[in-house]
Amino acid sequence: MHMIWTKRLVETPEGPARLIYNRARRTSATLVLGHGAGGGPEAWDLEVLATAMPAYDITVIRVEQPWRLTGRRVAPSPDTLDRAWTAALNSLRTRTPLVVGGRSAGARVACRTARRLGALGCVALAFPLHPPGRPEKSRADELLGAGVPTLVVQGERDAFGRPEELPDGPDVAIIPGADHEFRIARSAPISQEDGLAVVAEAVAEWIGRTIGP
Repeated sequence: MHMIWTKRLVETPEGPARLIYNRARRTSATLVLGHGAGGGPEAWDLEVLATAMPAYDITVIRVEQPWRLTGRRVAPSPDTLDRAWTAALNSLRTRTPLVVGGRSAGARVACRTARRLGALGCVALAFPLHPPGRPEKSRADELLGAGVPTLVVQGERDAFGRPEELPDGPDVAIIPGADHEFRIARSAPISQEDGLAVVAEAVAEWIGRTIGP
């Protein structure tokens, strides 16, 4: 058994946030993940990482934003998200190398705050490069502005930005046949289970290579 699961509430300027810990018995790095605007920390890619990473000696902490805890259905402004996220991470007492990340809107928050939080790396799951059908509304500046080594894990058919649309710079792991939610098309060469396994393997390998032993 590699994992110890706990959770706690922390205060932020926007109200309480929930931290959900999946602890490795021996932690070599800490990965903190934020959720998207349309879901919470139970998103299956976040769950997969929380479950799988402790076996690689990586403790995972998922941050549930205050707006979700209060039952609101619409995410607030980017500045509000950043303030709550930053306060939640500043409450941590981890002494291991820090990697920040998240899915979709959570990936944007992680990219915007990575450098000032002292992270050594950033993991962007399903980075929303642009609104669907609006490639001119690019958010590439946020992705490139992380200021730390960055991994983008992107579905092959993500309507918010296919892998080939991503700017040069970040490392990219492609999930075959996957959409923005990492749902795998039936016609894809891999199963849903295999697609999520690719997410975990790509993140674990990248963190090991980027952060070191």
